[in-house]
Parts: sequence; structure tokens; C-alpha cells
Amino acid sequence: QVQLVESGGGLVQAGGSLRLSCVASGSIASTITMGWYRQAPGKQREWVATITRGGSTYYVNSVKGRFTISRHNAENTVYLQMNSLKPEDTAIYYCNIIPNNADSWGRGTQVTVSS
Repeated sequence: QVQLVESGGGLVQAGGSLRLSCVASGSIASTITMGWYRQAPGKQREWVATITRGGSTYYVNSVKGRFTISRHNAENTVYLQMNSLKPEDTAIYYCNIIPNNADSWGRGTQVTVSS
């Protein structure tokens, strides 16, 4: 069972930055493909970014140039550096392995961006 714990969220002003962390434990390889997702109030969860086993990264268009996904395999941790935050980025952010494990969604971490 893969267990994922997100942290690093908070309340920031528009234009500010946050770095989210996702620590993995359980039956997970350090090089497994990982993704960040977010869910805003009243909306479905959407994919935000992916980092593959080989280190390739992919982003939803709305965050390109502002967000950077990375990983520290030795710590079984994936990060999401978020810069130039916008109010539209307000959501609960989750990480998960890819393909998603339905049992691995954690509580997420709340990101709130004020205008």
C-alpha cells in the first residue's frame, strides 16, 4: 500500500511562492512516475504536473512557466515549486503515483492565494 503525505501549503498573496512536498512510503519505488493534482471548490480534481521515472516533466498549460515539479529519490519525496501564484491556483493539492492508486490519495495540502 502506497501512502502519500502532502505538505507545504498555506495562504499567500498573488505573485507569491510556495513549495509543496509529497513524502511517499510503503510499496513504492523511488523512480516511479509521480503527479501533482489539485481540486478547487466545486470543481473536479485536475492533473497539474507529472515527473516520469526518467525525469521528464509535464504540466497543465495553466501552470507552465510558473510551476516546477522535481523529486529527491533518496528521500522518496516529490516537490512542486509554485511561483507567481494566482488566485486561480487556490485548491487542495494532492500527489499520487501514475497510474493513480485510488487508495493512496491523502488529505492533500491547502493552497490559498489571495488577490
